[in-house]
Amino acid sequence: MIELAETYLGNITDNNSLSEQIKKALSQEQCLEVYLSQPDSGKGRIFTHSNCGNEIGIIKSRDWVLREGDVFQTEQNKFLLIHLQQKKIMVISFTEPVSDRPINLVHLGHVLGNHHWPIIIQGDKLYVQLAADEDVIEETILNFKIPGLRISYEWRSPWDQLTFSEQEHHHH
Repeated sequence: MIELAETYLGNITDNNSLSEQIKKALSQEQCLEVYLSQPDSGKGRIFTHSNCGNEIGIIKSRDWVLREGDVFQTEQNKFLLIHLQQKKIMVISFTEPVSDRPINLVHLGHVLGNHHWPIIIQGDKLYVQLAADEDVIEETILNFKIPGLRISYEWRSPWDQLTFSEQEHHHH
């Protein structure tokens, strides 16, 4: 039987009273926990399994993204605590100056944008959200053969959010 969760109660990091209720419910096995991927956290309808194997259906508006510590109440009057999994991020950096190759960088940015792969630039690094298979993204980037270009990966916790920009692309 699917436990359906539609009633949002708040987030344990913002609400001390709710946090205490969840601690008590966890100790009494009256709280289900789910671990969601970052992409699933924005969906309006989510089907998943709790940490103890229960089938869970979460229904919410698509205009907000679930956060670590969000709490729902199920139709069976249990609490449902949301956990977000870490996500893998591609990091592009350079081991040598690229100031003599601006056209390569412009072309790289253009291709990333045309693929709608969300990016963010922080300091001297370019972070690419893995919106497609990482091998495909990596091969596309390495095809530019930019000297000194290095690709690595980082794991980001749900609390360490990067705000990626999605390029809007209008075709005429």
